[in-house]
Amino acid sequence: MPKTSILVAGAGGRMGKAVVAEVLRTPGATLAGGFERPGGPDIGKDIGVLAGLDAIGLHVEDAAVKGLKRAGALIDFTAPQVSVGNARDAAETGVAHIIGTTGFSSDDETEIAALALKIPIVKSGNMSLGINLLTALVEEAAKILSDDYDIEIFDAHHRHKVDAPSGTALMLAAAAARARGIKLDENTTGLRGDRNGAREKGDIGFAVSRGGGIVGEHHVTFAGEAESITLSHRAIDRALFASGAVAAAKWAIGKAPGLYSMRDVLGFADAAAS
Repeated sequence: MPKTSILVAGAGGRMGKAVVAEVLRTPGATLAGGFERPGGPDIGKDIGVLAGLDAIGLHVEDAAVKGLKRAGALIDFTAPQVSVGNARDAAETGVAHIIGTTGFSSDDETEIAALALKIPIVKSGNMSLGINLLTALVEEAAKILSDDYDIEIFDAHHRHKVDAPSGTALMLAAAAARARGIKLDENTTGLRGDRNGAREKGDIGFAVSRGGGIVGEHHVTFAGEAESITLSHRAIDRALFASGAVAAAKWAIGKAPGLYSMRDVLGFADAAAS
């Protein structure tokens, strides 16, 4: 199996199944396999059948290390502690790691950055082209509009989403904070669920909704005294995120070690620097 093949973490989960299906239909991509936690109910099942496709003769394994020997990249939409462990395994085997997981602690972020000294890691709160374009537009708008315009970020996801605000909302807020030269953790309203009292000038506000099967919906509003400007994105199918992750995996294989984002994969980082 070529080392350009892609291994899928959490192959039995919603995103894992979507990534498997995307790999199988993407020209130039090869599936190295998939794995789940030891003892998981999907261990041993055919990965293709699990993803709602025909049998492909690859079965869900119970550890990353088995599939990493066959892979050039690992795509990971699991949970913070699991993803950090997978990053360690990927670093030991020299495999590029694509991380779509969100909700990491500061210690997790530090460890991932350290592991990126050994392998290429693409980490993003959202893998879609549209969200990353939205992030660039939010950053540009925040540069142009003064802090007389309050920034409010609305974040909606399905009922099973654990972290709130989502990694996407935080990514959008970080872009706005970067453009305004402020520290996000010191200039927020509603980040920890507290919306009592008047907001401070310059704060970036969050509003969160969780329910039903919403794939992902984000609005960033710049609210002034006389006008408001809203930039929006709505995800219709989670295959959108799988497509971005597979593109990131193909891009990352053979890259120098480093911590990259989807803006690097999509070329937005180069455009911003020029």
